[in-house]
Amino acid sequence: MTFDRPFSLMAVDKMQPAGTYAIDIDEELIEGLSFLAYRRVATTIYLPLHQGNHGSVQAVRVDPQELTAAHQETPPA
Repeated sequence: MTFDRPFSLMAVDKMQPAGTYAIDIDEELIEGLSFLAYRRVATTIYLPLHQGNHGSVQAVRVDPQELTAAHQETPPA
């Protein structure tokens, strides 16, 4: 996911710089239905660690609605 402007998330103390971030969405199969359906169980964004080695990241679980709202605050490219 690419952010064109700095953004903030409740799970992180600092503003995050504009840039492209890896996002993982974990889903599980909903059993017992006559069709395939999945439920989202976790959304994780990978943020750079400023005090770690270059390329070090931290995985932060976020509310998917908060992530979408933060992304929508940036203007389209």
